[in-house]
Amino acid sequence: MDGRRHLGEFLQARRSQVQPDDLGVVTYGDQRRVPGLRREELALLAGISASYYSRLERGESTNASPEVLDAIARALRLDDDARRHLHALATAPRRRPARRRPAPERVTPAVAQLVAVLGDVPVVVLGRRSDVLAWNRTGHALYAGHLDPLAVERPADRPNMARLVFLDAHTRELYADWPAKAAAVVGSLRLASGQYPDDEALAALVGELTVRSSEFALLWADHRLKAGHAAVYEMRHPLVGTLHVTQQSLAADQGQHVVVATAEPGSPSHTAMTLLAHGTATATVAHGTTTAAHGTVAAPSGTTASPPPPA
Repeated sequence: MDGRRHLGEFLQARRSQVQPDDLGVVTYGDQRRVPGLRREELALLAGISASYYSRLERGESTNASPEVLDAIARALRLDDDARRHLHALATAPRRRPARRRPAPERVTPAVAQLVAVLGDVPVVVLGRRSDVLAWNRTGHALYAGHLDPLAVERPADRPNMARLVFLDAHTRELYADWPAKAAAVVGSLRLASGQYPDDEALAALVGELTVRSSEFALLWADHRLKAGHAAVYEMRHPLVGTLHVTQQSLAADQGQHVVVATAEPGSPSHTAMTLLAHGTATATVAHGTTTAAHGTVAAPSGTTASPPPPA
């Protein structure tokens, strides 16, 4: 990914989302050819010259100071995640260096230990491109019981959470408010693209989803960000019915994230999650399946395993 080009796209998109009236910019009722702020208006709010800002937005300036970037972030009313993303884009290389094909991501020993001690709490480990690197028995049952639980052990077959959310009918049906989940996934990918601008596999994933999903393409062009540290979703699970789940994303080394799902103790959702955990444990014992090194187990009874989407 060309960081300078993406910087310009990000600035243009976020500038178009800010209404002049919200910032006290006087427009005198003039007809505006573009939505949001004009370049010169944003430059004035940020305290920089209009010509310099224009060069920055066109990707022609490579030496924007942190102070200038922070001034632009304040003018655009960016939150902390978007401000960090702006800095990452501004310091990204113009061209990707030639690289070998990256080695498959692997769960770090520390993350593997965390997954093991969480027991029946649903856990999924995502790589920086949203590939599912590991899940425990209940995590697999909650998020993707229709997929082969051992697929995470095969790098070429690993499910990808972004693909599942946008291209998999089961996952779309799983979330009552699918648009909110979709926006969170796109926001996470957007942050990753700024942190790893030379990741060709990540760029290829974004390109694939843009072509295959018009909904993804619209959200990606919007340039909004969402870190997705914690969110509550209503999930419509095919085995245990409706439950409200708090999904928390814990940052780990090498761009990995540990997604932990919990429900309020004593609530119907907590009861449903307990039933799911016990049901998958019973199915595992009945089928005589042993737990694999990364915490994967057989699919729960009553589900049909099918191959995951291409990785």
